[in-house]
Amino acid sequence: MTVHIHPAIDNGVKKGSGSFSGGTLVCKCKDKPVKIGIKGDVAHNHACGCTKCWKPEGATFSVVAVVPRQNVTVLENGDKLQIVDTAATIQRYACRACGTHMYGRIENKGHPFYGLDFIHPELFEEGGWAAPGFAAFVSSVIESGVKPEQMDEIRSRLKELGLEPYDCLSPALMDAISTHVAKAKAA
Repeated sequence: MTVHIHPAIDNGVKKGSGSFSGGTLVCKCKDKPVKIGIKGDVAHNHACGCTKCWKPEGATFSVVAVVPRQNVTVLENGDKLQIVDTAATIQRYACRACGTHMYGRIENKGHPFYGLDFIHPELFEEGGWAAPGFAAFVSSVIESGVKPEQMDEIRSRLKELGLEPYDCLSPALMDAISTHVAKAKAA
């Protein structure tokens, strides 16, 4: 049995160009799609198993990355955007018509990731964005209906794709969170 992770990586993780300068994210609507302009390449791209991230049809994981919030601009049909869950830490802006999450923003200035917006790079019209480098919140796929006995196979497939599976974030991101908290306590 082949384990399906996400359509953008099931056939192998495509290496980024190393010179991606940004592009346009487009929702799934055929009529008047929402378009979001992104300046620059993405960072911390990963497969995410959390139950909050948007996943395309048939995906077990999302593919999500971050960009500086000042590099995100609503280009077209922003009137179709709505926040999915106003109580969530990440305010995910989705197209009201098709449900595609276009970007997520943290408004809490004290949060370690404040200033970064979360996007789904497979929505780019252009190719060449930085490739996913790890998998986060892997165990969380159980909460979305994956059977616990499938987890060994899922972790093996992620490793086969070159995506180290974590049940939190990558060590570098966990270090960044802890550094932020330590600095805040010292202040």
